[in-house]
Amino acid sequence: MTNRPAPLATLPDADFYGFEDLLSDTEKNKLTELRNFLAAEVLPHAVHWWNEARFPSELLPKLAALELSTPVQQGYSPLFAGLVIAEMTRADTSLATFFMVHHDLFVEALHAFGSDEQKERLLDDARALRITGAFALTEPEHGSDVAGGMATTAVRDGDEWVLNGAKRWIGNGTFCDYMVLWAREPETGRTRGFLLDATLPGVTRTRIENKTALRTVQNADIVLTDVRVPAADLLAGVESFDDTKQLLRGSRIMVGWQAVGTQLATFDVARAYAVDRLQFGRPLAAFQLIQQQLVQILGNAVASTGMLARVTELEHGGYPVPSADGSPGAGPADGGAARGEMARAALAKSYASARMRESVALGRSILGGNGIVTDYRMAKIFADAEAIYTYEGTYEINTLIVGRDITGVSALR
Repeated sequence: MTNRPAPLATLPDADFYGFEDLLSDTEKNKLTELRNFLAAEVLPHAVHWWNEARFPSELLPKLAALELSTPVQQGYSPLFAGLVIAEMTRADTSLATFFMVHHDLFVEALHAFGSDEQKERLLDDARALRITGAFALTEPEHGSDVAGGMATTAVRDGDEWVLNGAKRWIGNGTFCDYMVLWAREPETGRTRGFLLDATLPGVTRTRIENKTALRTVQNADIVLTDVRVPAADLLAGVESFDDTKQLLRGSRIMVGWQAVGTQLATFDVARAYAVDRLQFGRPLAAFQLIQQQLVQILGNAVASTGMLARVTELEHGGYPVPSADGSPGAGPADGGAARGEMARAALAKSYASARMRESVALGRSILGGNGIVTDYRMAKIFADAEAIYTYEGTYEINTLIVGRDITGVSALR
């Protein structure tokens, strides 16, 4: 075998097991359209945006023109929806995070819990990014334990609700038009959801500075001081905190897809560098240890993709199951309503993010000193991976959710 690498274009890509072959022709064409957009409009600029900690608001009309808001709601497959997030993350984790916060949390909340009037008023503009949204749940003192410790309050006063409290780490929070904001009603202890106009008097938004990950994402601290919200902006379909789980479960799965996209990006960058970089008169790719590391990165990506593909399908109803007589069934598998649905999402997110963390460390190592400067992309990928490892449930919390499900014993309390 020659030690001269083949041109990258002739080599297998990171979809080593052909998951994209499961898509329809329409979905394949749409994914190609997305890739072309990302290659032209995002990849050449993403490191610059990250270095400046600036969100490219000028990109929103072009992003909206792709018409990819809530793909499953439009009839696309769950696998396609996951691959959209993976491909966006492959180009820029921050852009994918913006997209998820707006579409997979804010727009999906409108779909799931909005009244007919609220949908009529906001949904078309939100899907087309004429207005932007955020999801305000986490608080300064309450992250994983916010279900039982939520301190933000909502008190009914005639035809209005009065909100007081604080939220933290709110993606898109500095510039969004609306937030889906969660608060507790003191008299009943009931959790309420609101479509909060972010420009109302009493809403203070402050950008969180000095981040070492997702620098393009505009995370905010939100302070609410006697904010008066019209009763018409109460999310009509929210009955309790349990209703948030529907959104958080789906979002947790999509963060798992971000872990997949990060691994794809790691493979892209590390392999290209290994093929092009000469050391001791040979390309790095000619060394056994480098090949082993690249194969490990690829294996992690393939395993994570397989897990996310299956859990995404389960989240949206699963596959038909056989009837009792063995004939093909018409109904879905038990993924949508079965015991353990959150545990499935938690396992996928924790496993994929752990494999991602391993892969980005290997990728950074392959680039040597060049792996710690953003010029070569790998440093940005490496840093952004830490945010994915933490949000939508830390690795430890997601692990304990699964542990509780498989043992029947909670270690959380």
